[in-house]
Amino acid sequence: MKEDQENNVIVVPWDFSHVSEYALAHAVKIAYTRRYEIKLLHVVKPGAPSETIEDARSKMMQVCDETSKHNGLVCKIVIKEGKLSSAISDYATQSNTKLVVMGTHGRSGSQKIFGSKALKVLIGSNTPFIVVKSKPSDNLKIPNVVFPIDFKKENKEKLQWAIYIGEHFGSKIHLFKYPVFDNDLQKKVDANLNFAIRFLLQHNIEYEIHVAPKKKKFTIEIVQFAEKINADMIIMVTTKHITVFDYLFAASEQRVIDNSSKIPVLCVNPRVGALTGKLVY
Repeated sequence: MKEDQENNVIVVPWDFSHVSEYALAHAVKIAYTRRYEIKLLHVVKPGAPSETIEDARSKMMQVCDETSKHNGLVCKIVIKEGKLSSAISDYATQSNTKLVVMGTHGRSGSQKIFGSKALKVLIGSNTPFIVVKSKPSDNLKIPNVVFPIDFKKENKEKLQWAIYIGEHFGSKIHLFKYPVFDNDLQKKVDANLNFAIRFLLQHNIEYEIHVAPKKKKFTIEIVQFAEKINADMIIMVTTKHITVFDYLFAASEQRVIDNSSKIPVLCVNPRVGALTGKLVY
């Protein structure tokens, strides 16, 4: 990933909740290593009273001032009118944001019926999202990252982020392999695994290979493995075509995002023209 002045921003959706504070803490941890700029993004309903907007602006400025003062980072605020599920991803894409770090309360209550707000927000953006449910550790590194490997070609899209995290945060990448018994699928899984190994070696990033036991659904195995090794992050690709069914009954990545151990999940959205054999870094 090439660094430039137009792609040095981390956006933190801000709703004045404790999970948005957790997200800001994670963003500061990431931004500090590369001196990225942080933008707090607050979404209000169309036609919101000017007093409401100004009150939000004043409170957000206090948070930004404190963030800048204690961490030496540039922090700015953005207030957008619109629908929450689209305003965040639209802004991230249009502003060429590097990364969005978003807090979530998880699926509970009515969200089990109407779907996850987190999933609705991150789908449709070319910008990767890190979804968090708790504050980060005090460790400036991200020691253990779980990288699921299956037979889908989109695996290659998330690899550049595994390399990015590995290089800047001293991570060991745990390649967690999907177990298959079909010969054609096995070839695809092995091809994706070998592709990942090749690029990790080129970037001198430590890795280990693990095979899921195939006792439960792969998403469940991913979470259980991440919990077993006390992982600091899981990297996965989101469902390419989300449907109403996925929102109601939880797409596969939603099960990972909602892990009970509150492990942060880096969600990479598949794009048209995915990586085929070359990494731009």
